[in-house]
Amino acid sequence: MKVTSAEIVISAVKPNQYPESDIPEFALAGRSNVGKSSFINKMLGRKALARISSKPGKTQTLNFYLINEILHFVDVPGYGYAKVSKKEREAWGKMLETYFTTRDQLRAVILITDLRHPPTKDDVLMYEFLKHYNIPCVIIATKADKISKSQWQKHLKVTKETFDLSDKDYLLLFSSETGEGKDKVWSLLQHLAKK
Repeated sequence: MKVTSAEIVISAVKPNQYPESDIPEFALAGRSNVGKSSFINKMLGRKALARISSKPGKTQTLNFYLINEILHFVDVPGYGYAKVSKKEREAWGKMLETYFTTRDQLRAVILITDLRHPPTKDDVLMYEFLKHYNIPCVIIATKADKISKSQWQKHLKVTKETFDLSDKDYLLLFSSETGEGKDKVWSLLQHLAKK
């Protein structure tokens, strides 16, 4: 898909702040600093639409990006080692659970993991949460450029086994540096948007 327009439309924390439209949505989840903002910027062909930070826990709201007037990316707070208070983490958890389980426009959650390492316990918990609620999940194993091509299949196998994926699950390789996997991700999202 060629992206001709992309803009952030709202940063929301409550359902009454979500955009009022029937446009399909894809939420982006992943541990803090896994590369969600880099993924968004690469997918949209923009250098700095999503703010990239070396400080974990930067995203604290649900950030809705409108793309080509036909779909939303929804960047959600990262989980894991972000240095935020327990109270803040619980508030984020509640906000995410509300969004994931009540939003009719949500077509799938894009779960970003780091191809170089096995998925973390938090990644597996997120995946199991999505499966429990029958929310489609697309796992994006990013940072493919950081390891040699000959190692890709070995690392993908570790990811698949750690999540205990079935043949119906989606697992795609990606690099924000080289754009590896970008076209495959777009064609899958366009397919899922029609469901």
